[in-house]
Amino acid sequence: MSGSYLLLDTNIIIGLFADEEAVKSNFAQADAAFVPSIVASELYYGARKSARTTKNLERIDELVAESAVLVCDVETAQYYGEVKNKLRLKEQPLPENDIWIAALALQYNLTLVTRDTHFQEIK
Repeated sequence: MSGSYLLLDTNIIIGLFADEEAVKSNFAQADAAFVPSIVASELYYGARKSARTTKNLERIDELVAESAVLVCDVETAQYYGEVKNKLRLKEQPLPENDIWIAALALQYNLTLVTRDTHFQEIK
């Protein structure tokens, strides 16, 4: 991933939190990594339903304070509409949050790092 600009999906950040060596080593080689606001919301939801709510919320607060968090705007919405329509035509629906994450990746020309194979439906 050298020379790369990454957009991190929820499952990758969870891997970082879990101290997974493979995730940490690939992440360390990137020039920059960004967190979608949608991913932050998924992490906050996960923390709220976890057994260690306070500890997990603190960890997420620290992550977002130290990260470049990308938020959705009108341009993101345009990409979202394009992506969702292409998926509709292919009859390949994706979870709504993932379409927003993909739209941010396209908007900012970032490489999405994820373990979810369904993102392969989006060029």
